[in-house]
Amino acid sequence: MRVFLLLTALSFIPAALICMTSFVRIVVVLSMLRHAIGLNETPPNMVVITLALFLTLFSMQPVLEKVNREAVQPYVMQGAKLDDSLEKGKAPIKEYMIRQTRETDLMLMIEVASAPRPEGVDDVNMLHLIPAYMLSELRSAFQIGFMVFLPFLLIDLIVASVLMALGMMMVPPATVSVPIKLLLFVLIDGWHIVVRALLGSFH
Repeated sequence: MRVFLLLTALSFIPAALICMTSFVRIVVVLSMLRHAIGLNETPPNMVVITLALFLTLFSMQPVLEKVNREAVQPYVMQGAKLDDSLEKGKAPIKEYMIRQTRETDLMLMIEVASAPRPEGVDDVNMLHLIPAYMLSELRSAFQIGFMVFLPFLLIDLIVASVLMALGMMMVPPATVSVPIKLLLFVLIDGWHIVVRALLGSFH
């Protein structure tokens, strides 16, 4: 029975990964970066998702270690009750999500649900917290994505203006701008900058 419950819980990991971790912010920013450069299929989706997955594990390592120490190990090794383990495992994740969630997003969900205002962290309902957390993550991802898009957009505008001035209207601007953007991205060590900004955006 315990093995069955454990396997059932594992089946929810993909949904939990998307809803309750930093995966949303990371994968959205990486996807926007790819489009900003002009490479819609490079890196491939599998590479982007894999990188986002491992960056998620890295950024959430303290939270995951606490869940493992306080919930998973007592349940697997010491035979703790499932309900107790779930509550202990939920606490670190809930604390992390509340830190990353804007109060306005959380209050929006509470007001729409016509629920009473929570007096403390323990009173926050996960059904309200999860969508509020995802909204906050999308907002943060779009803010970072805008900062990523801006320099590449300027390159596109400059290249288009130069081609127009030279009378080369038939030349697609992307043909010239994509190599320039790639060169700039490599010269400034763009992956390092983007990953540092992403990981530094979590608090």
